[in-house]
Parts: sequence; structure tokens; C-alpha cells
Amino acid sequence: MEITVNNAVIELVQGDITKEETEAIVNAANSGLKGGGGVDGAIHRAAGPSIMEECRAIGYCPTGQAVVTGGGNLKAGHVIHTVGPVYSGGNRGEADLLKSAYLESLKKVTQNGLKSVSFPAISAGIYGYPLTEAAYIALKTIINYVKNHEGIELVRFVLFSQNIYDVFSDELKKIR
Repeated sequence: MEITVNNAVIELVQGDITKEETEAIVNAANSGLKGGGGVDGAIHRAAGPSIMEECRAIGYCPTGQAVVTGGGNLKAGHVIHTVGPVYSGGNRGEADLLKSAYLESLKKVTQNGLKSVSFPAISAGIYGYPLTEAAYIALKTIINYVKNHEGIELVRFVLFSQNIYDVFSDELKKIR
């Protein structure tokens, strides 16, 4: 499923983000940038040791922020590591932090002159964010960003399972 907003295609696919050929992929990282489980572990395994070396040199990324490394062995030349919030009931600023994780990642795309980026469903796995709310925040944030910023031509959500894809697809239909 896809829509076009201000010359940017926003696309939903089910798949493996480590195989993406967009100029950058986004990693749902932890604040210590130490690799881990889920998307983070898969990206580090596929990229090889060079991005871990870059992450060690950077050292830390606060929740809601983003940092950039090279892509190592990935087809994508850049990895944007962002830290989404751990969901704790929704009363601890989680929505603002999740929005910020997407927004700061998009700013890194723009700052680096990139035209295409692939995102996972940030915080919707082991961080426990309710999937429908996470999808709404992700899609709304990206749509609003590309409405007001030129340069990005493709934002792809690479969603791990059919269920996640279906929820994102339902939310995109409601938003547009």
C-alpha cells in the first residue's frame, strides 16, 4: 500500500529491513547503542562489526533522538539509530518521545541529503507500545514532515509480520 504526499511516496511493505536498498534504514536502537534483540540485533548482525564500532564511538543516544552510522555490509549506505520509548502505560510522555524518534530520524535523512529511507515499527515490539497507537503516531508524523519538507522521495515502512502490516495499513487508510 502506498500514498503520495508532496512528491514523496509513503509505502508499506511486509519484509526484512536488513535487505532494503533505500539510502538509509532506521534502527530501533537502545540508548547505549549496544545492539540487542529484534530489529536492532538483526541490523547489527547483517551490517557486520563496522557499525558497532561507530556506535561505540558515539556512545549514547537519548530516547527520542537519533544518530547516524554507515551501513556496513547492508545495501543501505546509512543506518539511522533512534531510540523509541518503552511503553509504561502512556502517561510518561511516550507519545511525544515516539513522535520525536520518527521526527529526529527524518531530520537526519534531510541533513544528510538522502532521498529514501526505510523504517521499522519503532517501539512496537519488545518496547511494548500498543501497535495501533504506534502506527498512527508513525504515519501522522511522517505525513506531516514530508508535507512541509522537500527532498525526501520515498519513506518505506518495512513491517515484520502480516499483523503489523495490517494495522499500519488500516491506520494509513484512516489518516488519508
